[in-house]
Amino acid sequence: MTSKKRPREQIIADISINYVERYVFLCGYSVERVELEYTYGFDLIIFTYDANCELENGKIYVKLKATDFLSMLAADQETIGFPLGRSDIEPWLKEPMPCILIVYDAQLDLAYWLYLQAYFENWENFDPWQMEETITVNLPKKNIVNQDAIKKFARYKNDVLRQLPGVIRHRA
Repeated sequence: MTSKKRPREQIIADISINYVERYVFLCGYSVERVELEYTYGFDLIIFTYDANCELENGKIYVKLKATDFLSMLAADQETIGFPLGRSDIEPWLKEPMPCILIVYDAQLDLAYWLYLQAYFENWENFDPWQMEETITVNLPKKNIVNQDAIKKFARYKNDVLRQLPGVIRHRA
């Protein structure tokens, strides 16, 4: 009789979560795991705090992908090509708060990030509803997940919040 084995994919997925959480905690922030059997949108939600350790408004959404086989673009070896499905991209682009894709390289124990809304905003004439089922995004190898990156995500969130100065009316 063969025992049940834990797949490598689950192991590196858990390691990738731990990798990101550590840097979030080192920044004095908190993180919540989105614990669903199948996550179709986000894996982590980061909450930030001001200099007085008070919770700030807004959230940072993180989608994690872990792999043993990271694909570099042959042209420069400084860019990571990573495939994403259209069904993944659509909810991220509808979210006003920053959505960060983090790709964890289990072989090097390093993670790289991409600010998704900003990335697609820079594509000329990009229409997610007209794209192929799968698209390859390019992550610069210099975008390494560390404390500086987590603080940068907080600045992105604050930049979004500064753009919402108008009156918001919640109607029931």
